Amino acid sequence: MNALPSDGPIDAAFLRRWLEAATTAVDREAKHLSDLDSPIGDADHGTNLRRGFLAARTAVEQQAPETPGAVLVAVGRHLISTVGGASGPLYGSLLRRAGKELGEEDQVSAAQLRDGLRAGVDAVAQLGGAAPGDKTMLDALYPALDALTGALDAGGSTADALAAAASAADEGARATIPLRARKGRASYLGERSVGHQDPGATSSALLLTALADTAKEAAI
Repeated sequence: MNALPSDGPIDAAFLRRWLEAATTAVDREAKHLSDLDSPIGDADHGTNLRRGFLAARTAVEQQAPETPGAVLVAVGRHLISTVGGASGPLYGSLLRRAGKELGEEDQVSAAQLRDGLRAGVDAVAQLGGAAPGDKTMLDALYPALDALTGALDAGGSTADALAAAASAADEGARATIPLRARKGRASYLGERSVGHQDPGATSSALLLTALADTAKEAAI
């Protein structure tokens, strides 16, 4: 097993707590996410994501996965099966790929989690054929990965590094407002997609904030 950070490991219990925090956040912000989706999508992003996370939380409560990788794989699988539109396959692929990257270790380091998330985000980019600047969730996720990497390389704690990632994701989401969408349903609107914050980037920032909050509460 790779060395763990001195400020504490990331285990299955930690990611189950993240799932609880993420589900609560998505439930709280579902209407806002759907409102963001209304002018450039189907106005159901929040509703769909809420359904998926509630289903994933219930499944994990009933049969708790025993490793960090297994938690992410389970959540991803349930998102794919219960979330409509593009969100299910994209978020589901991200988390399943991240979970598989973590393997079967009982505990992982923040750097291992970062590498798993990067593999998952790369899978999303490949699946959707998108890149940063296309006004998608990647505009939040790639800056978050860069901030996470920078903080860890500087010797920051897991909690501080994830807080930096969440902040960068939020900035990235807000930076989608002036962009013209080049992928997804919003791209059909052309110039009319300008001036609207991307709902996928916004929900990505929301999930990363839940992860950062979980790490802060765990003091790791």
